[in-house]
Amino acid sequence: MESLTPEHPRIAYNNQSMSVSETQSFEARRKRASRTLAVVAVLFVVVPFLFWRGTWFGRSLSEDELGQYITDTEHPRHNQHALVQISERIDRGDASVKRWYPQVVNLAASPHPEIRVTLAWVLGADTHSEEFHRTLLNLLQDPEPLVRRNAALSLVRFGDRSGRPELINMLRPYSVHSSAAGTLRYSAKPGDSIESGALLAKLENPGKDAAELRAPVPGKIQTLLAREGDSVSAGQEILVLSPSSEHAWESLRALYFVGAPGDVPEVEQFVKRDASAMDGKIQQQASATLAEILHRSADSSSVH
Repeated sequence: MESLTPEHPRIAYNNQSMSVSETQSFEARRKRASRTLAVVAVLFVVVPFLFWRGTWFGRSLSEDELGQYITDTEHPRHNQHALVQISERIDRGDASVKRWYPQVVNLAASPHPEIRVTLAWVLGADTHSEEFHRTLLNLLQDPEPLVRRNAALSLVRFGDRSGRPELINMLRPYSVHSSAAGTLRYSAKPGDSIESGALLAKLENPGKDAAELRAPVPGKIQTLLAREGDSVSAGQEILVLSPSSEHAWESLRALYFVGAPGDVPEVEQFVKRDASAMDGKIQQQASATLAEILHRSADSSSVH
């Protein structure tokens, strides 16, 4: 599946987040990155699989249709279609699209996770918009992990390090908890690669429809913490997912710019990992990110 994110997005620097000297250093590192194969297409964004799969929004909307679609709370895909069109117009430098910015940020309150996931991507398209920036900071607290991850990645485009904890979480195993009480019936097994939204298990209760446990994030089933047929309670930890290759790669690319010395152990694990056990581009990116973090730390030490 092809990513719909910009191939060569712009990076803007927010002086409220970085000092002048840091911003100059950030710019120098960005220029070096453009010559580094591992970070050629700097930014990114986690593709929301539940949204994009089987969905095509190629039809261009008229201005009237755009206004209708961006405010249509009854049809989530209309919101998605409008958001895609707005992002494309921002990328083309169409300033007239700013008239829709208030309606765009209002979608942060949408009850539909797929809308908020898409929104967190679109908000990274205009790095001069303070209302987009503020909304992204709020989305870091979203209950859905894919929303938080897209927000963290988009914030890097603003030169904002606020999403660093979420970027680190993208490199760590993810614990999946039961959505309801019931008798556990697995639909997947250890070693299976899982995409976000995939069915992991069902929770059976006599006389009721089985509740479904679905993957909040993509990854590979690393460990089962409850046995088939166990009676589990709501909120109980059921299994652990190892990080997906794509999410790990996107996180490492972001940490190239905003990673700190304390992140070194998390990044280093991907440098030292057996190359045969993962995509080579991840190890390559991890090496580049580690070197940049250490270089940045050395630069900071020499200044002080």
